[in-house]
Amino acid sequence: MELILEALSMLLMFLIGASVGSFLNVVVYRVPAGLSLLHPPSRCPSCLTAIKPYDNVPVLGWLWLRGRCRACKVPISARYPAVELITGLLFVAVAKFFALPLPGVGYWVLVSWLLALALIDLDTLTLPNPLTQSGLVAGLVFQGAIGWTQGIATGQGGPSGSAATLMGGIVGAAVGIWGLDLVTLLGSLALGQTAMGGGDAKLAAMMGAWLGWKLLLLAGFLACVLG
Repeated sequence: MELILEALSMLLMFLIGASVGSFLNVVVYRVPAGLSLLHPPSRCPSCLTAIKPYDNVPVLGWLWLRGRCRACKVPISARYPAVELITGLLFVAVAKFFALPLPGVGYWVLVSWLLALALIDLDTLTLPNPLTQSGLVAGLVFQGAIGWTQGIATGQGGPSGSAATLMGGIVGAAVGIWGLDLVTLLGSLALGQTAMGGGDAKLAAMMGAWLGWKLLLLAGFLACVLG
């Protein structure tokens, strides 16, 4: 019985993640184009026909349409269900290793933000300011919430616990943006050309707000080692 309940719980986490992945596809397409995320509803980019709710079910919708628009029959990129599948699996992994609601839900938000930014960077070689800046604010809110809730368990909750973790997020953001700006400056001097875009420093600041400066440096080191 316990295994069945755990399996159902993981399935629920996957469905939540896949649904978020469906929304991330909208974010990745519309944010760089300066379009509204809410209007118009999802539609075929070729014929502009609105997608029916039963065709918009994450992963399954693409499968039963056989990867083609119901109206114009133009192929639909396999990346759409792939993003939904990956996001669902990431949500399951986060739920497996981190407690819900906190910090698990916070890390759901983080992986969603990072996935959207990675795909936009892949498509456009840009990191939109609205996403990096709102992600930074979300990271600081997360730090404050973590300090408030976890501190209660140790008798150091409320404003004092929240202030401590919030300060950690602020320091992490500062280390991220200033550290990468310094690396960019040194790299540009060494190469005689711009080494990195300005968006990379903003992304580092966002990650610093979420992770704190220690985990940010560890993430940077691992990124360098893994290439």
